[in-house]
Amino acid sequence: MNRKQKQFNEEVLPVLKTKFGYVNDLEAPRLDKIIITRGINHEEGRVSNVMEEMIEDIAIISGQKPIVKNAKKSIAAFKLREGMPNGIMVTLRRKRMYAFFDRFVSVASPRIRDFQGFKIKSDGRGNFTIGIKDQRIFLEAENRAQKGLQITFNTTAKNEEEGKALLQELGFPVSK
Repeated sequence: MNRKQKQFNEEVLPVLKTKFGYVNDLEAPRLDKIIITRGINHEEGRVSNVMEEMIEDIAIISGQKPIVKNAKKSIAAFKLREGMPNGIMVTLRRKRMYAFFDRFVSVASPRIRDFQGFKIKSDGRGNFTIGIKDQRIFLEAENRAQKGLQITFNTTAKNEEEGKALLQELGFPVSK
């Protein structure tokens, strides 16, 4: 069992149960999945070695091979045609999710320059998305090019307050 998963079961779950008055363990919010995405502009999508490098970067960071998402319809303003690649995505669940969360919170986040914590903004249902400007905060991608990525933390929380409490109890760095 992963360190963060063990922390959730032994420390966080009882705190959330008392804080929100849950009777059953399954009522308490928990991390459901972590989604890591990166957008691709039309020049990068046409060059195969750039695409392969971006896929390799995400695979190294997440520990799982990402999928390439293609455009569903054409958008002339973005020079995007139907079927062209426009993003890379990987969904982490269970053991890989907790392993990534542990590495992100304890190793990668402190490596961000002038880091004061993340401003947590929810979609209203307890899911949080943050943008990372430089993937090199992860030790695995230290010698790679500077690229940004987006990380979404999906929880089973019913509202923003429960989701925020869950992430804070797990040790997610939140700005004051």
